Amino acid sequence: MDTLNKQRALAAPSTTAPVSWPTAELLALPEKVLQFGTGVLLRGLPDFMIDEANRKGVFNGRIVVVKSTDGGDATAFERQDGLYTVCIRGVDDGKPVEENVVCSCISRVLSAKSQWAEVLEFAKSPDLQVVISNTTEVGIQLVNEDIHLTPPSSFPGKLLAVLYARFEAFKGDPNRGLVVVPTELIPDNGRKLEAIVLELAHRNDLGSAFIDWLESANSFCNTLVDRIVPGKPDDATYAQLQADLGYKDDLLTVAEAYSLWAIEGNDRVKEVLSFHPAAGVVIRPDITLFRELKLRLLNGTHTLSFALAHLMGCTTVREALEDEGLARFIHNLMLADLLPGIPYNVDEKVGQRFGMQVLDRFRNPFLEHRWLSIAMQGTMKMQMRNVPTLLHYYQQHSAVPHYIALGFAAYLLFMRNTATGPSTGEGEANGKSYTIQDDRAGYFADLWARFSPEELATAALRNTALWGTDLTRLPGFAEKVSQYLTQLLEEGAPATLAAFFTKKTALAN
Repeated sequence: MDTLNKQRALAAPSTTAPVSWPTAELLALPEKVLQFGTGVLLRGLPDFMIDEANRKGVFNGRIVVVKSTDGGDATAFERQDGLYTVCIRGVDDGKPVEENVVCSCISRVLSAKSQWAEVLEFAKSPDLQVVISNTTEVGIQLVNEDIHLTPPSSFPGKLLAVLYARFEAFKGDPNRGLVVVPTELIPDNGRKLEAIVLELAHRNDLGSAFIDWLESANSFCNTLVDRIVPGKPDDATYAQLQADLGYKDDLLTVAEAYSLWAIEGNDRVKEVLSFHPAAGVVIRPDITLFRELKLRLLNGTHTLSFALAHLMGCTTVREALEDEGLARFIHNLMLADLLPGIPYNVDEKVGQRFGMQVLDRFRNPFLEHRWLSIAMQGTMKMQMRNVPTLLHYYQQHSAVPHYIALGFAAYLLFMRNTATGPSTGEGEANGKSYTIQDDRAGYFADLWARFSPEELATAALRNTALWGTDLTRLPGFAEKVSQYLTQLLEEGAPATLAAFFTKKTALAN
């Protein structure tokens, strides 16, 4: 039974908000996509765009999803027949946008642990054309494993098993390769995934014929996804949305109006990914500019702001932009320190325009994007998003970027914790405890136990295993981070930020 449509029929039309519902034809489209991951970003961006393309009569394909973890509600998709509502809330060209779409692009969800045979069977489908993934930034890594396990543990291992099953089923037909579109937010995600899959193929002795087919018949695309999809809203907002819609949706997803899915590919890729007429999809031979702007300005600003905002008592990004001091810090961090440090040739006007657009998105009154969600795996994000920017800033200016230094000091204080597991810890700020979800939580718990605040910044910054380089070699950076860290501990975040701007104003005058 189509659960949401059943509830739609029971809803009182006079009390429900406008909703775009799928037709019977959309529910009958063939399965063309295999997707690894069920998270809100996938549902709110790639899946939403494929659904939009289907509604326009292009692509015309549905998605089989592989769920690899036990987290979340594993039965919600089954209860709702794969349907879920995306509530678009934001501002576009100065006008408010409110749109509710029931997406029907997901046909079924398979458990990797209990239904791996069904996943491999779908790998042999002649309709299958595309693989999409979002297994978080740590998902694309090499694990030396037997890909004949049921299932392999890693995402690259699972993907290789799928491709090998397809190769065997079609006897190496060069026309049966797939277009692989990872959306994990790491640079060159497609090329890195391809290199890992190839290495695993060699380690599993899958044969030269398969490896030739793997390289020649399949396309691994670098991609970039850009849409703020904070996930299930807070209880009050969730209850109001369900009341407005007139039905219950356990997979309800809120997303901003802005969207971008940039995919690096040639004409063959564009032909297979025929959903590209959907708004926000860009397929080009080189997407570096899109990636650098988003990674360094939007994501980099998030990563260097979450700790200071949290220490200031702000729960969400919007709250921080409503605070005069934090809003000024975030604005200047992005445009004064991060923009000049982007390790790519970016026209300043293009960067400024993108940055101002990002700030407008941060102020979106409809989204509750929580800083603690942004803080997850913050150490890895800091290394990937901000260290290259910091290094390039020094190459260009040979001076301390003060906004980056203050953001880094706040991050070190945020990471002061009592370890509760290999990747978790409990911190405290403003008299309240918070959970740290970071693979380096244990490292920082030990660091804070062994070093004084004056020594801690230097000890952390010289750790090449964290940053890929010794950051204490940057003239003045460790000293400035240590100074700000001490000030945050002794005076608190509000006073530190106020003094920071007082000194900035004095220097400017």
